[in-house]
Amino acid sequence: MNSLRNPKRRPTHPGAVLLEDVLPGLGISQVKLAELMGVSRLTVSQLLHEHRGLSAEMAMRLEKLLGTSAESWLRMQEAVDLWEARQQPERFESIKRMQPMAAAA
Repeated sequence: MNSLRNPKRRPTHPGAVLLEDVLPGLGISQVKLAELMGVSRLTVSQLLHEHRGLSAEMAMRLEKLLGTSAESWLRMQEAVDLWEARQQPERFESIKRMQPMAAAA
């Protein structure tokens, strides 16, 4: 699937979306977000500053709190994870594509 996003540019981390768009839009602090989501302030801080990825559980908490879909948050995280993996192709050089196996007679 083609995207309008420049493939050389790192996708936006879901934590950046929360920090730059969601928190200001709601007018709440990181501490309040953590409280509303039922997680520690450290967990939220690490996510917002991109020191941790967004888990499925955190995506579900955001879905419940914000009325957004957990899938949309997870797709953002997946895009970041794949982009980062593709920046290190040498890690995958030793893996060779399998050849189709002959059908058993």
